Amino acid sequence: MDTRPSIVLGIESSCDETAVALVSTDRTILAERIASQEAEHAPYGGVVPEIAARAHAERLAPMIEAVLADADMTLDDVDAIAATAGPGLIGGVMVGLVSAKALAMASETPLLAINHLEGHALSPRLADAGLAFPYLLLLVSGGHCQILKVEGVGRYRRLATTIDDALGEAFDKTAKLLGLGYPGGPAVERLALEGNPSAVPLPRPMKGSKEPHFSFAGLKSAVLRAVESGEHTPADIAASFQQAAIECLTDRLEHAVSFVGSTPTLVVAGGVAANQQIRGALEQFAAEHEMRFSAPPLALCTDNAAMIAWAGCERLPLGDTAPLDFKARPRWPLDSEAERVRGAGVKA
Repeated sequence: MDTRPSIVLGIESSCDETAVALVSTDRTILAERIASQEAEHAPYGGVVPEIAARAHAERLAPMIEAVLADADMTLDDVDAIAATAGPGLIGGVMVGLVSAKALAMASETPLLAINHLEGHALSPRLADAGLAFPYLLLLVSGGHCQILKVEGVGRYRRLATTIDDALGEAFDKTAKLLGLGYPGGPAVERLALEGNPSAVPLPRPMKGSKEPHFSFAGLKSAVLRAVESGEHTPADIAASFQQAAIECLTDRLEHAVSFVGSTPTLVVAGGVAANQQIRGALEQFAAEHEMRFSAPPLALCTDNAAMIAWAGCERLPLGDTAPLDFKARPRWPLDSEAERVRGAGVKA
């Protein structure tokens, strides 16, 4: 009987990171590479879909070859090919998925079509072998802000989502207003360390609301007004914005816990999970509610292929493979049975 760990090649191309990784079912990252597109998009202050898709197409094939070489492997050593199939910028998603289909067909290897959000949702289990189901997940990134109860692989119950903007988008907008450049999240976090989080009276949208969801459009608008007033330093605006965001997150988590009950573990994942102030506040929240806290290492918070490969590792034993005609999806909710919400939050 063959008891060796299975090896999955993962491809991620849903936004502005071209990424490839080899991960085994024993939680070993055998090799990975990520090509950033920050320089290409920086002049525009955000991601330009056409530029992103072109960069993915140019970089992906050489990166796949390089990752296999890094691990001293060939496709014959790979047990499955996993690729992000959505949600995301459809041009980039298609580049990665079509490449994965070609590899799967050429090597007669199973194809695993991975929901990008599931990659984030399961990524903490790659680094934390003790993280068991169920857990309460706060998924915060540039395009998504949700609270989910993760009951198992493919079993997600959405408790809250954003009715307008995601928190990562609000961070990027704040950075742009403050002239900090792109990507905005890390820049705002650094500047906030120099400011007073109580200096600028910013709103906490949805705080205390009986409705479970998030909203950050009003907070973005308030930051704009604070910048235009000229009454506050950029550092104070950054610190006050970050503090408002933290209070919004913990308040919505409080609502979720009161509704669904506590779970053994609170997990945070997604690009915004790299913010150390937010991590600290969530860890404190978990302690106050007698919950274990888990977050992936920083390298697994932002978009990466290791999390896609790991989601493939989780799905492969279940036989959850995809046909070669599986279509890329610009929108793909984790909880397909969740009720639609008012506003733009329906995209997630």
